[in-house]
Amino acid sequence: MFVVCRIANATYCKLNEKYNTKFAKAKKSRKFVFSLVESFRKMKNNYTEREKQLARFAKAMGHPTRIAILKFLASRCECFFGDINEVLPISKATVSQHLAELKSSGLIQGEIQPPKVKYCINPENWALAKEMFEELIGSYARCESSC
Repeated sequence: MFVVCRIANATYCKLNEKYNTKFAKAKKSRKFVFSLVESFRKMKNNYTEREKQLARFAKAMGHPTRIAILKFLASRCECFFGDINEVLPISKATVSQHLAELKSSGLIQGEIQPPKVKYCINPENWALAKEMFEELIGSYARCESSC
């Protein structure tokens, strides 16, 4: 006699009655996998807003071109009016893409004032990023033995 069973809500199989024990084990392992997935989902949501913000800042700083743009903007006392690609050796398309990423992270602020664009460091978020990175790096416990 054959039994039709449904596994993982999508796959169908035919099992002989003597294989029902294998099906029971598979069902238990499926529950285990689902419980692992649920654990990872919960873990994903356990990050604090501060940790998420630090990750956004780190991601935005994760490219050498963005670091160059940030250094350039940070070295100025006022906002920069013009095309950054005329000052830095970076193509216009590349600059545009990286400025958008930096702006979405909140590290810089900018606006379009035709025919030029104005960009500068966002002082509040810049100070916050500095504080958060100092806190992260300062949290290293210096031990006498290391890997």
